[in-house]
Amino acid sequence: MNVTKFIDVSGASRVGLVEGDQLYPLQLGNSYRNLSDLLAADSPISAVGSLTRDAAITIDDSIQWLPPIDQQEVWAAGVTYKRSQTARMEESEAAASCYDRVYNADRPELFFKATAHRVSGHNGCLRIRTDATWNVPEPEVTLVLSPQLKIVGLTVGNDMSSRDIEGDNPLYLPQAKCYDQCAGLGPWITLYDSLPPVSEIQVDLKISRDGTVVFDQQTGADQMARKFEDLVGWLGRDNSFPDGAFLMTGTGIVPTSDFTLAAGDVVDITIGGVGTLSNTIVQG
Repeated sequence: MNVTKFIDVSGASRVGLVEGDQLYPLQLGNSYRNLSDLLAADSPISAVGSLTRDAAITIDDSIQWLPPIDQQEVWAAGVTYKRSQTARMEESEAAASCYDRVYNADRPELFFKATAHRVSGHNGCLRIRTDATWNVPEPEVTLVLSPQLKIVGLTVGNDMSSRDIEGDNPLYLPQAKCYDQCAGLGPWITLYDSLPPVSEIQVDLKISRDGTVVFDQQTGADQMARKFEDLVGWLGRDNSFPDGAFLMTGTGIVPTSDFTLAAGDVVDITIGGVGTLSNTIVQG
């Protein structure tokens, strides 16, 4: 079951159910006032199923998608794939041993990524910093968490990174990661009663420039060194999330140091069983 947010013809923000090529606006009420309320229900799938649907809208290029987030925080995990460990060690010789140790440590790297207003949805724009020279997308399976930190679904995430800023000094990580339009989520949340096996969760990244694919690589969640539940457990230590949270789980695809994003690039990230998030890159 896929739930999303979009702008209807009147300009209002709506919650909708996606089935195939049809988008059904949902009638919310006192029991469920917004998407966060649905995600916080004992059974989000049952909660969505209990709502009345408006007439179906055929999905086409006219749909104005919103990121499927209300006021939740967005967090991210780093160095959860061998490839990301290698890349982080390459970008910062001084911090190489730090990244090597965290890959093998019990405690994962977790960091705050974005507030809701810094997140873009499907077909929205993501930003590369004006003071960075090496900018890359990071395609990530993103966990959707209830206030009780139960994994209720998955969405597609793009954890934009300014690798030269972080590589200059690991203490610059917040500036490399958190800024306006630094995160993409969408196009919807796929709700689950139980998550599919990680072997079925494939990740595909394509970057197009002037209509030509200039980067194309795939990986899978089964290449992660950590389990989803382990990351959530660490996130919840001495931490509360009254509105729920999104947790990006790390990337196994990192373009090499000779590649950087440019304004106008189109980034397409596909998560198997979920969908494809497409964003255009802007700068300045």
